[in-house]
Amino acid sequence: MTNKEIKTPSLLDAILPIVALVVMMGSAVYLFADNSSYGPNQIALLLAMGLAAIIGMKNGYSWKTIEKGIVDGISMSLGACLILLAVGSLIGTWMLAGTVPTLIYFGLELLNPSFFYAAACLICAVVAMSIGSSWTTAATVGVALMGVSAGMEMSAAITAGAVVSGAYFGDKISPLSETTNLAPAVAGTDLFEHIRYMLWTTIPSFVIALILFTVLGFSEVGEAKAERIEQMQLLLNESFDLGWHLLIPLVVLLTLAIKKMPAFPAVFIGALLGGIWAVVFQWDVVTSMASSDDSASIGALKVVWTALFDGVSFSTPDENLNSLLSRGGMSSMLNTIWLIICAMSFGAVLERVGLLKRAVSAILIGAKSAGDMVSRTILTCFGTNLVTADQYISIVMPGRMYKEEFKKRGLDQLNLSRSLEDGGTLTSPLIPWNTCGAYMHSVLLVNPFDYVFYAFFNVINPILAVVYAYLGIKILRITPPHVEVNSKETV
Repeated sequence: MTNKEIKTPSLLDAILPIVALVVMMGSAVYLFADNSSYGPNQIALLLAMGLAAIIGMKNGYSWKTIEKGIVDGISMSLGACLILLAVGSLIGTWMLAGTVPTLIYFGLELLNPSFFYAAACLICAVVAMSIGSSWTTAATVGVALMGVSAGMEMSAAITAGAVVSGAYFGDKISPLSETTNLAPAVAGTDLFEHIRYMLWTTIPSFVIALILFTVLGFSEVGEAKAERIEQMQLLLNESFDLGWHLLIPLVVLLTLAIKKMPAFPAVFIGALLGGIWAVVFQWDVVTSMASSDDSASIGALKVVWTALFDGVSFSTPDENLNSLLSRGGMSSMLNTIWLIICAMSFGAVLERVGLLKRAVSAILIGAKSAGDMVSRTILTCFGTNLVTADQYISIVMPGRMYKEEFKKRGLDQLNLSRSLEDGGTLTSPLIPWNTCGAYMHSVLLVNPFDYVFYAFFNVINPILAVVYAYLGIKILRITPPHVEVNSKETV
């Protein structure tokens, strides 16, 4: 098949699979509600992918070419899949070791219900900024805060929104973050200039988010009851040998992240350390879960091994506490990986047969002002997150497409790099089938559709960036080359 035989896709070609996906996703949510991510969404993505493939073949692409695109697309997500598996193991062994229960216990003791949401957001922001990873923050501190929220009878959706807001604020402005390095690299700007320029939209958005979380904390209807908190702390104390020393696996993991060890080995080391801590400090708990047919040492080995691949299950007098602690294991992440593979396949076909590029090119029609360019870049990043299900693609693809356009219009590339983060990084956890949204759902156990309106920072920042652009606030412009030439000629 030669390139001459390949037709340029029409706008209808480009829009049809996206519209079909939106309709099927909406139907899946309507018919299956919270269970839509456990199969229905995957079928919708594969059907939309099939439609995109048919359109591609109509335009001259061979199935072999399309299939290679699917394989390439899936391969891009394998790193995320490995991290997910490691996180599943980490949650399982940290529950068994008492690391997460210890965080919950002391969180219940230290955090005031009136300021809980704002404090949760701030804690996650500090941790994420220190290690440069929203995923690691959510899987460790975020999981513990969800437990504290349950103990205080606070809203799980608002707590998840606070965790996501704080984690992505810290991730966005941390020089250790992958996306914070990726955006300026694609746009051609300096990393620290990029971070400084982002602060103009990031700080006000985060302050507004903290104010809103504070207001929600004061007006929380389900007021925390002292006896409920004391009951959960008592059950945790009876079920585990708690102590600050159980937080060492967390300290080790955060240190490895700060030292820039890749996420997969760092998280898996944390999971293995959790298994060791379980045997050393929770021997009675571990052996109580072992089979009576095995010796103590063999039984303990099997319990820890099971925690790594299938999580743990606790039985206390409190069913809510049981559901909170009984989780983890690689198997708990398999549905999320299924969703990611289907989503990446759909996005890969759109990109390989030129439908995504055609759809995005239509967005630029009529763009004249800086506000138009920034708003359409952010919209493109969000749309790319929606259809390709990957935040890295949502930064790289619009960045490549708009780089020259920003330059032609006399706009500094810092405007582009900031817009890529405002629209790409921040909207990714708001989409259930995006790798980030699926990940947050897996570790926080709250659907992005439930926390989307409470992830204040992630929603406010892109809107504020567009407002800034149209008002001309902090929009950097390049001095046109001809001005310099004329000045030299005048001299």
